[in-house]
Amino acid sequence: MRKRSLPLNCLHIVRLVAFLLAAVLLISSCSNKIAPKAKNASKLDYSKQSLWAYLGDNGGTESKAADCFLICPTVYIGRGRADNMSVNDPGVKRSFTAALNAQKGIYSDCCTMYAPFYSQASIEVYSLKDSEAGQFFDIAYADIENAFLYYMQNYNHGRPLILAGFSQGADMCIRLLKDHGDDPKVRKVLVACYAIGWRLTDEDVSKYPHLKTCQGESDTGVIIVYDCEAEDVKTSLIVPEGTKTRSVNPLNWKTDSTPADKSLNKGSIMEDGSETANLTGCYIDPVRGTLKVTDVARGDYPPGPSCFAEGEYHIYDFRFFYRNLKENVAVRLKAFEGQEGSIV
Repeated sequence: MRKRSLPLNCLHIVRLVAFLLAAVLLISSCSNKIAPKAKNASKLDYSKQSLWAYLGDNGGTESKAADCFLICPTVYIGRGRADNMSVNDPGVKRSFTAALNAQKGIYSDCCTMYAPFYSQASIEVYSLKDSEAGQFFDIAYADIENAFLYYMQNYNHGRPLILAGFSQGADMCIRLLKDHGDDPKVRKVLVACYAIGWRLTDEDVSKYPHLKTCQGESDTGVIIVYDCEAEDVKTSLIVPEGTKTRSVNPLNWKTDSTPADKSLNKGSIMEDGSETANLTGCYIDPVRGTLKVTDVARGDYPPGPSCFAEGEYHIYDFRFFYRNLKENVAVRLKAFEGQEGSIV
């Protein structure tokens, strides 16, 4: 018996329906992913565990109330010139992990930790003009964006998220939020971004109005940002003269210049592990927007790398207020959970 064939017009309809169905499935598949926006495509494959300093508790499993995606500060000295770190250098990776470990305790009580190795810009890059330095930071950011999108696609699973970084890591956090902070998938899970030791200007917020700066101790979906300096400092590497940054005071959680007494400081932890309560108070400079530290002597807290001048307390940004930051992470997470995942 001969098989009956479909009329030509019916065959066209079947093919059209199949084509439309395939298109819908493709669009649906793409819509579940956050598209990268970095200028340069990262060549790193973040499905490899070797590219993560922290990868959950066991290869991406989670056991705590939230996740923290933590971005390392600058540890790469370079080779006597401006360049980017190799993620295959064992010595640099050890320094990288040590720098993460120094701040991990702020977040790890509440959060399962994720931290990618990335081709960070060397300390030498900070001595370049912005027009020359940009290419090195773009390379670093391409890796960070790649790692973050991989984390969101494969590990987040709708869990509350703390985004955190210090110094270059804080810069990378803010770049991520500029590009992806308005994505519904990110907004739904973002508890807060701790961008410690960087700047966020009115111009940034005007260009990216979805960036919300912290207004108190428990608001969510916001950025916590500040950089420390002595009271008489007029310019710094992080906040050059003529620039005004937004800041929050990590002792009283105010955004104006209301002073916070050192009695509010619950514990500063230095590099050697020593801890001191009530070490210093602080206030926000109404002109520069930076965080002025009031009760320490410059000679006791040298600036560290040569790119910083005396009175720039940048390397102590999270150390001076360690216990207050740690307590605040728990406060914001509790507030977030109380809203059942909604964003203020």
